[in-house]
Amino acid sequence: MEKYIKKTERFDWTLTLLLLLFFLISCIAIYSAQSTGQYGGKNFMTMQIIWYVVGAVIISVSIFFDSYQYRRLAWILYGFGLLLLIAVYVAPVSIAPVRNGAKSWFVIKGIGQIQPSEFVKVFLILALSRVITSHHEKYAVKSLKTDFGLLLKLGLTTAVPFGLIMLQPDLGTGLVFLSILTGIILVSGISWKIIFPIYGAGASLASFIIYLVLKKPELLEKYLKVQTYQFNRIYSWIDPYTYESDSSYHLRKSLSSIGSGLISGKGFRHGEVYVPEAHTDFIFSVIGEEYGFIGGSIVIGLFFLLIYHLIKTALDTNDSFNAYVCTGIISMITFHVFQNIGMTIQVLPITGIPLPFISYGGSSLMGNMFAMGLVYSIHFHHRNYMFTSENSLSA
Repeated sequence: MEKYIKKTERFDWTLTLLLLLFFLISCIAIYSAQSTGQYGGKNFMTMQIIWYVVGAVIISVSIFFDSYQYRRLAWILYGFGLLLLIAVYVAPVSIAPVRNGAKSWFVIKGIGQIQPSEFVKVFLILALSRVITSHHEKYAVKSLKTDFGLLLKLGLTTAVPFGLIMLQPDLGTGLVFLSILTGIILVSGISWKIIFPIYGAGASLASFIIYLVLKKPELLEKYLKVQTYQFNRIYSWIDPYTYESDSSYHLRKSLSSIGSGLISGKGFRHGEVYVPEAHTDFIFSVIGEEYGFIGGSIVIGLFFLLIYHLIKTALDTNDSFNAYVCTGIISMITFHVFQNIGMTIQVLPITGIPLPFISYGGSSLMGNMFAMGLVYSIHFHHRNYMFTSENSLSA
């Protein structure tokens, strides 16, 4: 006899509460940020509310597909994402203008900017999850040879969209793709005899590149076509008060803003330090100034609760595909949070990565809400049975 859980109990109320809190924090912070003279009275808060409504619709649709259907759709969505990345690269500048040195957005009249890479992140997670699941089904007996084969499949699946992203170029988003790949590889079952040498070599390569950036930048400019503004971000991160470039201006203002908030902040709409792009990439600076260390800690704490809930969801499901999807989402959200907050306090270099669910941006929010829709689906279609150990059948 099966014991079916009521639909209301299968709905993920914990995730709903967390998203509601992020929504309130986002609206309050954006409302304060948009009051600065930079934005000419634009009402970003109203637009953010609209994007949240659109995101809620995306979740409502996503929840009705189960893991079997998402697995079947994985390659279709992945291929669609690649077409979008190719389209934004070859499109005329009237449709896909170059902004801040990158050609990453479609401009749609009446809607605004759409950044395809925000959706491709989630499509990649689905594709990688299918690759691992299919591989393990085909090779029940593992060996170093099969593990190398799986690693090659995962690498190639990621390399195609990553390459298209770097053509834009968008290093920040490219790093998100690599973080997704890294997180999924760590739980993929690939032998550590393979993982350790590869990641050791990767760490050595990264160290060598940092050395070239600091000591031999002309080599990177010549052979890798690295742009000057990308070097400036590194230099301004290391010593923002010596390298007074545009990038260091953002960082210096951010440090002044967050530092002036002290413990409890200056209060709602009492921010005094002007920070460019405060409603998007530097939204945490607004929170730090107006609500201080306490407010910033609450925001970080909410992200910890979200990651914990995603980990719990991954552990509760017996469907390996679902577990890999959750892992990819955890890797994506964690990197976004760590990178965005880190760059505002000089822990990491500045990149154009928004703070999930809080920074203003339709594409980012819709992509993240689609990812949350997958988590809702996993939770909703998870069933417990009284007389069987099987507890992950589709609804």
